[in-house]
Amino acid sequence: MSKPTTGSVLFWLDVALLAAAWPPVAWLTLHPLGAPTAAVIGTVYAAFNLLLLFAMGLYRRQAIVEARRSVARVPLVVGMGAASSAVTVALLAQAVEQPVLSRADHVMAFAVASVTFTFCAFLARVIMRQLLRSHVLRRRLLIVGAGQRAWDLLLMLGREGSSLHDDVTLLHHPSLGPIDDRLVTERPTALHRLEHFEVADLAQATNADLIIVAPDERRGMDLEKLLACKKAGYPVLQYLSFIEQEIRRIDLKRMELGWLVFSEGFTFSLIDRFLKRVFDLAVSSVVLLLTAPLLLAAIVAIRLEGPGGIFYQQERVTKDGRIFRILKLRTMRPDAETSGAVWAMKKDSRVTRAGGFLRRTRIDELPQLINILRGDMSFVGPRPERPMFVAELADKIPLYTERHMVKAGLTGWAQINYPYGASIDDARSKLSYDLYYVKNFSIAFDFIILMQTLREVLWPSGAR
Repeated sequence: MSKPTTGSVLFWLDVALLAAAWPPVAWLTLHPLGAPTAAVIGTVYAAFNLLLLFAMGLYRRQAIVEARRSVARVPLVVGMGAASSAVTVALLAQAVEQPVLSRADHVMAFAVASVTFTFCAFLARVIMRQLLRSHVLRRRLLIVGAGQRAWDLLLMLGREGSSLHDDVTLLHHPSLGPIDDRLVTERPTALHRLEHFEVADLAQATNADLIIVAPDERRGMDLEKLLACKKAGYPVLQYLSFIEQEIRRIDLKRMELGWLVFSEGFTFSLIDRFLKRVFDLAVSSVVLLLTAPLLLAAIVAIRLEGPGGIFYQQERVTKDGRIFRILKLRTMRPDAETSGAVWAMKKDSRVTRAGGFLRRTRIDELPQLINILRGDMSFVGPRPERPMFVAELADKIPLYTERHMVKAGLTGWAQINYPYGASIDDARSKLSYDLYYVKNFSIAFDFIILMQTLREVLWPSGAR
């Protein structure tokens, strides 16, 4: 079995430290309420703390790489979790018409939880740093192939891999095609040239955790030798399947249509569609209710800044290529597209001062909740694009129209993983995430995306 990802190890470190430190502290703080009530309130606080750490991206690769920056955010995230817990406890008490905590008790619980959770989160990240330094979490990967595909794989692992450190062994056999010269230069000690295709012997010698099949030429590959590895207990993954599992997107550069056809995914049952619609109606209604004051303030800001309409309607493409009119708050000058449609740009001069703030905070997209209630969009899905851009992108990017197997979304897997793009190359990169979402759709996945959208709202990385 392959080793767990770095992010999952950090999550379970947080869980273990919370399980050790929080129950006695919670009991000392809440024991006058009795054991059952104290246990419920303590569980709510712990659950919200972990939920906010996850939602704000503190288990993502980037947060672990940029340790100092993410640690500086821990107190704020922990405070948000404690505040959410306090509000939830108060609402639950009001629902059962039984006041549990006084105002002073709420303040005490919030303060104690914030201090305890912050200490646990700091300690977990110190332990994680030591684990990484000692190479305890290092995976041993055996890559079958040493050509350009293997080189691309190593590049993606270095930039996006779920594990920060990998011990890589590259197996080359004459039947697998030529060796990439860059691997000879940069990975000479990792390269093993075999006269015979004895993968199992090399896997045993390197104590491999995972075998990845990534040759440039597969016609001469001995599949029986790979089957022997699998029977011996070594996990064996095809290159494309490993990339999909490891970096949670589809590698369009080397994607093979046959793999896409025969691999699992792209299935939507009636119950899936029903649950997604219920999810859309419930979430969009709640969010619209909670953000109504923000929407009203934004409308006032747009009106005070100058002439022009408050709302902006534009044709966009959704499921099955259907065109609908999207509703947004106006963030550009009224004459922004007098010369025709153009891609949005970084530091776009057409954006008003109020519009810049609305875009950075995503408030300009709140009216799309009405589109969701109408059924034009879903809460989670690929970003809705304009018809003229869709036609251009579909002509230049294979499989682009497959993203329209589901409704366009207010947020989505591409939106939270890739900065706002304004070029063909950006669209191709975003499509790799959109196809992953469409292929692996589930309500649980929608919920994960919804939670992590909070990170993009508070710490936007690519709004324009």
